Amino acid sequence: MSYPDKRSEEEWRAVLSPEQFRILREKGTERPFTGAYDAHYPSLGVYTCAGCNAPLYKASHKFKSGCGWPAYFDSVPGAVTRHVDNSFGMERTEIVCSNCGGHLGHVFKGEGYDTPTNERHCVNSVSLRFTEDENAESNAKA
Repeated sequence: MSYPDKRSEEEWRAVLSPEQFRILREKGTERPFTGAYDAHYPSLGVYTCAGCNAPLYKASHKFKSGCGWPAYFDSVPGAVTRHVDNSFGMERTEIVCSNCGGHLGHVFKGEGYDTPTNERHCVNSVSLRFTEDENAESNAKA
């Protein structure tokens, strides 16, 4: 699939840490309960892609799932693209940044969380940056 941000592997390596490259560009996963945003619950702000800085999730989308990774029940409209992931002998739904194709994590449905969408976007902290700004959420797409 093609994404608007078309940087080469060499260009990505120049701007990402080795861990960010492993996760965002090589579809890796950080260990559970180790990410900076797992227990991060601000009231306002926006989580952006650590690769291209595109807005992905509003702070108000985040919820406590206890899964070991940041969990969101929804994304900024159009910010996340879903793909079928058949790795590890099961079918899952991978989520990537719609702007650069960076791997974010996976989305799970029907787990019974009390959220408006009954979805859990399970996202690697290293795939994200956070901007705490009272205007950031309202400036992100509805």
